Amino acid sequence: MAPYGILIWAVITAVLASILILASHVHNARRNRTTSVAFFHPNTNDGGGGERVLWCAVKAIQEESPDLDCIVYTGDHDAFPDSLLARAVDRFGVELLHPPKVVHLYRRKWIEESTYPRFTMIGQSFGSVYLSWEALCKFTPLYYFDTSGYAFTYPLARIFGCRVICYTHYPTISLDMISRVREGSSMYNNNASIAQSNWLSQCKIVYYTFFSWMYGLVGSCADLAMVNSSWTQSHIEKLWGIPDRIKRVYPPCDTSGLQVLPLERSTEYPAIISVAQFRPEKVRYKLISTSCLEEIRCRLASAQTPICG
Repeated sequence: MAPYGILIWAVITAVLASILILASHVHNARRNRTTSVAFFHPNTNDGGGGERVLWCAVKAIQEESPDLDCIVYTGDHDAFPDSLLARAVDRFGVELLHPPKVVHLYRRKWIEESTYPRFTMIGQSFGSVYLSWEALCKFTPLYYFDTSGYAFTYPLARIFGCRVICYTHYPTISLDMISRVREGSSMYNNNASIAQSNWLSQCKIVYYTFFSWMYGLVGSCADLAMVNSSWTQSHIEKLWGIPDRIKRVYPPCDTSGLQVLPLERSTEYPAIISVAQFRPEKVRYKLISTSCLEEIRCRLASAQTPICG
Protein backbone atom coordinates (compact mmCIF):
# COMPACT_ATOMS: atom_id res chain seq x y z
CA MET A 1 0.00 0.00 0.00
CA ALA A 2 2.97 2.30 0.61
CA PRO A 3 3.71 2.93 -3.09
CA TYR A 4 0.04 3.68 -3.76
CA GLY A 5 -0.07 6.02 -0.78
CA ILE A 6 2.97 7.92 -2.05
CA LEU A 7 1.41 8.17 -5.51
CA ILE A 8 -1.86 9.51 -4.10
CA TRP A 9 -0.04 12.13 -2.01
CA ALA A 10 2.03 13.12 -5.05
CA VAL A 11 -1.12 13.64 -7.11
CA ILE A 12 -2.81 15.63 -4.32
CA THR A 13 0.31 17.78 -3.89
CA ALA A 14 0.49 18.45 -7.66
CA VAL A 15 -3.21 19.42 -7.78
CA LEU A 16 -2.91 21.73 -4.78
CA ALA A 17 0.25 23.31 -6.23
CA SER A 18 -1.57 23.93 -9.53
CA ILE A 19 -4.53 25.50 -7.72
CA LEU A 20 -2.19 27.77 -5.76
CA ILE A 21 -0.38 28.84 -8.93
CA LEU A 22 -3.67 29.61 -10.70
CA ALA A 23 -4.97 31.48 -7.65
CA SER A 24 -1.76 33.48 -7.54
CA HIS A 25 -2.19 34.47 -11.21
CA VAL A 26 -5.78 35.56 -10.56
CA HIS A 27 -4.84 37.50 -7.41
CA ASN A 28 -2.05 39.40 -9.17
CA ALA A 29 -4.29 40.14 -12.16
CA ARG A 30 -7.13 41.46 -9.97
CA ARG A 31 -4.67 43.65 -8.06
CA ASN A 32 -3.28 45.13 -11.31
CA ARG A 33 -6.68 45.56 -12.96
CA THR A 34 -6.95 48.88 -14.82
CA THR A 35 -9.90 51.15 -15.57
CA SER A 36 -10.30 50.14 -19.18
CA VAL A 37 -12.43 48.20 -21.64
CA ALA A 38 -10.92 45.14 -23.31
CA PHE A 39 -12.60 43.64 -26.37
CA PHE A 40 -12.27 39.89 -26.80
CA HIS A 41 -12.18 39.60 -30.59
CA PRO A 42 -9.53 37.02 -31.57
CA ASN A 43 -10.16 37.44 -35.34
CA THR A 44 -9.82 41.12 -36.14
CA ASN A 45 -9.34 40.42 -39.85
CA ASP A 46 -12.59 38.53 -40.43
CA GLY A 47 -14.14 41.45 -42.30
CA GLY A 48 -17.73 40.54 -41.38
CA GLY A 49 -20.50 42.29 -39.50
CA GLY A 50 -18.98 41.23 -36.19
CA GLU A 51 -15.87 43.28 -36.88
CA ARG A 52 -17.97 46.34 -37.72
CA VAL A 53 -19.73 45.95 -34.36
CA LEU A 54 -16.29 45.87 -32.72
CA TRP A 55 -15.14 49.17 -34.23
CA CYS A 56 -18.47 50.90 -33.67
CA ALA A 57 -18.34 49.84 -30.02
CA VAL A 58 -14.77 51.10 -29.65
CA LYS A 59 -15.72 54.43 -31.21
CA ALA A 60 -18.80 54.79 -28.98
CA ILE A 61 -16.73 54.24 -25.84
CA GLN A 62 -14.07 56.68 -26.99
CA GLU A 63 -16.75 59.32 -27.52
CA GLU A 64 -18.88 58.65 -24.42
CA SER A 65 -16.15 57.68 -21.92
CA PRO A 66 -12.84 59.16 -23.08
CA ASP A 67 -11.26 58.30 -19.71
CA LEU A 68 -11.54 54.57 -20.50
CA ASP A 69 -8.72 53.00 -22.50
CA CYS A 70 -9.81 50.59 -25.23
CA ILE A 71 -7.82 47.39 -25.67
CA VAL A 72 -8.34 44.70 -28.31
CA TYR A 73 -7.37 41.07 -27.70
CA THR A 74 -6.43 39.65 -31.10
CA GLY A 75 -4.82 36.54 -32.48
CA ASP A 76 -3.78 38.36 -35.66
CA HIS A 77 -0.08 39.03 -35.15
CA ASP A 78 0.04 41.57 -37.97
CA ALA A 79 -2.54 43.73 -36.18
CA PHE A 80 -1.16 46.86 -34.50
CA PRO A 81 -2.85 50.03 -33.20
CA ASP A 82 -2.23 52.11 -36.32
CA SER A 83 -3.10 49.31 -38.75
CA LEU A 84 -6.37 48.62 -36.92
CA LEU A 85 -7.19 52.33 -36.93
CA ALA A 86 -6.65 52.42 -40.71
CA ARG A 87 -8.60 49.18 -41.22
CA ALA A 88 -11.63 50.52 -39.32
CA VAL A 89 -11.75 53.51 -41.70
CA ASP A 90 -10.85 51.77 -44.96
CA ARG A 91 -13.03 48.68 -44.52
CA PHE A 92 -15.98 49.98 -42.50
CA GLY A 93 -15.87 53.77 -42.66
CA VAL A 94 -15.59 53.98 -38.86
CA GLU A 95 -13.27 56.76 -37.75
CA LEU A 96 -11.88 56.08 -34.29
CA LEU A 97 -10.76 59.02 -32.18
CA HIS A 98 -7.40 57.35 -31.54
CA PRO A 99 -5.85 53.90 -32.09
CA PRO A 100 -6.86 51.14 -29.66
CA LYS A 101 -4.20 49.33 -27.69
CA VAL A 102 -3.51 45.76 -28.77
CA VAL A 103 -2.83 42.57 -26.81
CA HIS A 104 -1.62 39.75 -29.04
CA LEU A 105 -2.77 36.20 -28.31
CA TYR A 106 -0.78 33.11 -29.32
CA ARG A 107 -3.22 30.30 -28.53
CA ARG A 108 -5.94 31.07 -31.06
CA LYS A 109 -5.70 27.61 -32.60
CA TRP A 110 -7.73 26.34 -29.63
CA ILE A 111 -10.83 28.13 -30.93
CA GLU A 112 -10.39 27.20 -34.59
CA GLU A 113 -12.85 24.76 -36.11
CA SER A 114 -10.08 22.72 -37.75
CA THR A 115 -8.71 21.80 -34.31
CA TYR A 116 -11.85 19.80 -33.48
CA PRO A 117 -12.98 17.39 -36.24
CA ARG A 118 -15.50 15.95 -33.75
CA PHE A 119 -17.38 17.66 -30.91
CA THR A 120 -16.45 20.97 -32.52
CA MET A 121 -18.91 23.10 -30.58
CA ILE A 122 -17.83 22.04 -27.10
CA GLY A 123 -14.17 21.91 -28.15
CA GLN A 124 -14.17 25.51 -29.35
CA SER A 125 -16.08 26.60 -26.24
CA PHE A 126 -13.55 25.11 -23.82
CA GLY A 127 -10.73 26.28 -26.08
CA SER A 128 -12.02 29.84 -25.77
CA VAL A 129 -11.59 29.59 -21.98
CA TYR A 130 -7.92 28.68 -22.46
CA LEU A 131 -7.47 31.60 -24.87
CA SER A 132 -9.27 33.96 -22.51
CA TRP A 133 -6.98 32.86 -19.69
CA GLU A 134 -4.00 33.98 -21.78
CA ALA A 135 -5.73 37.30 -22.55
CA LEU A 136 -6.71 38.11 -18.96
CA CYS A 137 -3.31 37.13 -17.56
CA LYS A 138 -1.64 39.50 -20.03
CA PHE A 139 -4.05 42.37 -19.38
CA THR A 140 -6.91 42.57 -16.90
CA PRO A 141 -9.48 45.31 -17.58
CA LEU A 142 -12.36 46.60 -15.51
CA TYR A 143 -14.79 45.80 -18.36
CA TYR A 144 -14.50 42.63 -20.41
CA PHE A 145 -16.41 43.07 -23.70
CA ASP A 146 -16.96 39.96 -25.82
CA THR A 147 -17.93 40.72 -29.42
CA SER A 148 -17.36 37.23 -30.85
CA GLY A 149 -19.86 35.08 -28.95
CA TYR A 150 -17.52 33.15 -26.62
CA ALA A 151 -19.87 32.82 -23.65
CA PHE A 152 -17.76 30.19 -21.90
CA THR A 153 -15.19 32.90 -21.13
CA TYR A 154 -17.61 34.92 -18.97
CA PRO A 155 -17.21 33.01 -15.67
CA LEU A 156 -13.42 33.31 -16.02
CA ALA A 157 -13.67 37.05 -16.62
CA ARG A 158 -15.84 37.35 -13.50
CA ILE A 159 -13.22 35.42 -11.49
CA PHE A 160 -10.65 37.97 -12.66
CA GLY A 161 -12.89 40.71 -11.25
CA CYS A 162 -14.19 42.06 -14.56
CA ARG A 163 -17.66 43.32 -15.39
CA VAL A 164 -18.81 41.26 -18.37
CA ILE A 165 -20.49 42.82 -21.41
CA CYS A 166 -21.25 40.99 -24.64
CA TYR A 167 -22.79 41.47 -28.05
CA THR A 168 -24.27 38.20 -29.30
CA HIS A 169 -24.88 37.83 -33.03
CA TYR A 170 -26.04 34.22 -32.89
CA PRO A 171 -26.40 31.75 -30.01
CA THR A 172 -23.77 29.00 -29.94
CA ILE A 173 -26.60 26.51 -29.60
CA SER A 174 -30.27 27.19 -30.24
CA LEU A 175 -33.47 25.38 -29.44
CA ASP A 176 -33.94 24.98 -33.20
CA MET A 177 -30.76 22.90 -33.41
CA ILE A 178 -32.04 20.49 -30.78
CA SER A 179 -35.41 20.27 -32.56
CA ARG A 180 -33.74 19.38 -35.87
CA VAL A 181 -31.87 16.49 -34.27
CA ARG A 182 -35.03 15.32 -32.53
CA GLU A 183 -36.91 15.41 -35.85
CA GLY A 184 -34.14 13.57 -37.68
CA SER A 185 -33.44 16.44 -40.08
CA SER A 186 -30.11 16.29 -41.92
CA MET A 187 -28.53 19.77 -41.88
CA TYR A 188 -25.22 21.54 -41.28
CA ASN A 189 -25.28 20.63 -37.57
CA ASN A 190 -26.66 17.11 -38.02
CA ASN A 191 -24.81 14.65 -40.24
CA ALA A 192 -26.97 12.39 -42.39
CA SER A 193 -25.50 9.27 -40.75
CA ILE A 194 -26.63 10.56 -37.35
CA ALA A 195 -30.03 11.70 -38.62
CA GLN A 196 -30.70 8.19 -39.95
CA SER A 197 -29.72 6.48 -36.71
CA ASN A 198 -32.15 6.45 -33.81
CA TRP A 199 -29.47 5.58 -31.27
CA LEU A 200 -26.97 8.21 -32.48
CA SER A 201 -29.73 10.84 -32.58
CA GLN A 202 -30.63 10.11 -28.96
CA CYS A 203 -26.97 10.42 -27.96
CA LYS A 204 -26.71 13.74 -29.78
CA ILE A 205 -29.88 15.03 -28.09
CA VAL A 206 -28.29 14.24 -24.70
CA TYR A 207 -25.08 16.00 -25.81
CA TYR A 208 -26.95 19.07 -27.06
CA THR A 209 -29.16 19.21 -23.97
CA PHE A 210 -26.14 19.07 -21.68
CA PHE A 211 -24.31 21.68 -23.75
CA SER A 212 -27.33 24.03 -23.77
CA TRP A 213 -27.47 23.75 -19.96
CA MET A 214 -23.78 24.68 -19.72
CA TYR A 215 -24.28 27.48 -22.24
CA GLY A 216 -27.10 28.89 -20.15
CA LEU A 217 -24.99 28.67 -16.99
CA VAL A 218 -22.00 30.55 -18.41
CA GLY A 219 -24.16 33.04 -20.31
CA SER A 220 -25.93 34.03 -17.09
CA CYS A 221 -22.60 35.44 -15.87
CA ALA A 222 -22.95 38.41 -18.25
CA ASP A 223 -23.69 41.72 -16.52
CA LEU A 224 -25.10 43.12 -19.77
CA ALA A 225 -25.91 41.16 -22.91
CA MET A 226 -26.76 42.86 -26.18
CA VAL A 227 -28.31 40.88 -29.04
CA ASN A 228 -28.77 41.74 -32.69
CA SER A 229 -32.36 40.66 -33.33
CA SER A 230 -35.64 39.60 -31.77
CA TRP A 231 -34.91 36.00 -32.85
CA THR A 232 -31.57 35.95 -31.02
CA GLN A 233 -33.12 37.73 -28.04
CA SER A 234 -35.83 35.09 -27.73
CA HIS A 235 -33.34 32.22 -27.71
CA ILE A 236 -30.82 33.91 -25.40
CA GLU A 237 -33.52 34.83 -22.88
CA LYS A 238 -34.68 31.20 -22.74
CA LEU A 239 -31.17 29.77 -22.55
CA TRP A 240 -29.48 32.28 -20.23
CA GLY A 241 -32.47 33.12 -18.05
CA ILE A 242 -31.50 36.78 -17.50
CA PRO A 243 -34.13 38.76 -19.47
CA ASP A 244 -33.62 41.89 -17.36
CA ARG A 245 -29.95 42.05 -18.47
CA ILE A 246 -30.57 41.46 -22.17
CA LYS A 247 -31.02 44.40 -24.54
CA ARG A 248 -31.79 44.30 -28.25
CA VAL A 249 -29.35 46.49 -30.19
CA TYR A 250 -29.65 46.20 -33.93
CA PRO A 251 -26.37 45.93 -35.90
CA PRO A 252 -24.77 49.23 -36.93
CA CYS A 253 -25.30 48.76 -40.67
CA ASP A 254 -23.85 51.53 -42.82
CA THR A 255 -26.65 52.80 -45.08
CA SER A 256 -25.03 56.12 -46.03
CA GLY A 257 -24.20 54.84 -49.51
CA LEU A 258 -27.77 53.69 -50.08
CA GLN A 259 -29.29 56.97 -48.89
CA VAL A 260 -27.82 58.90 -51.83
CA LEU A 261 -29.48 56.62 -54.40
CA PRO A 262 -32.66 57.94 -56.02
CA LEU A 263 -35.87 56.20 -55.01
CA GLU A 264 -37.15 56.14 -58.57
CA ARG A 265 -34.90 54.84 -61.32
CA SER A 266 -35.56 53.52 -64.79
CA THR A 267 -34.43 49.97 -65.38
CA GLU A 268 -34.71 47.59 -68.31
CA TYR A 269 -35.74 44.70 -66.08
CA PRO A 270 -36.72 44.24 -62.43
CA ALA A 271 -33.96 42.73 -60.29
CA ILE A 272 -34.19 41.25 -56.81
CA ILE A 273 -30.75 40.83 -55.19
CA SER A 274 -30.01 38.72 -52.12
CA VAL A 275 -26.75 39.71 -50.40
CA ALA A 276 -25.48 37.51 -47.57
CA GLN A 277 -22.62 35.37 -46.31
CA PHE A 278 -22.60 31.83 -47.67
CA ARG A 279 -22.22 29.90 -44.42
CA PRO A 280 -23.86 26.56 -43.50
CA GLU A 281 -26.05 28.01 -40.74
CA LYS A 282 -27.39 30.68 -43.11
CA VAL A 283 -29.03 27.93 -45.23
CA ARG A 284 -28.85 30.09 -48.35
CA TYR A 285 -29.87 27.14 -50.54
CA LYS A 286 -33.36 27.38 -49.07
CA LEU A 287 -33.69 30.91 -50.41
CA ILE A 288 -32.26 29.93 -53.78
CA SER A 289 -34.70 27.05 -54.19
CA THR A 290 -37.66 28.61 -52.43
CA SER A 291 -41.04 28.63 -54.11
CA CYS A 292 -41.10 32.40 -53.55
CA LEU A 293 -38.42 32.93 -56.19
CA GLU A 294 -40.22 30.57 -58.54
CA GLU A 295 -43.39 32.62 -58.08
CA ILE A 296 -41.47 35.80 -58.88
CA ARG A 297 -40.01 34.27 -62.02
CA CYS A 298 -43.45 33.17 -63.17
CA ARG A 299 -45.05 36.57 -62.63
CA LEU A 300 -42.11 38.60 -63.90
CA ALA A 301 -40.66 36.67 -66.77
CA SER A 302 -37.88 39.21 -67.28
CA ALA A 303 -36.93 39.43 -63.59
CA GLN A 304 -33.41 38.52 -62.55
CA THR A 305 -32.68 37.13 -59.09
CA PRO A 306 -28.89 37.22 -58.55
CA ILE A 307 -27.42 35.87 -55.30
CA CYS A 308 -24.37 37.78 -54.00
CA GLY A 309 -22.08 36.46 -51.26
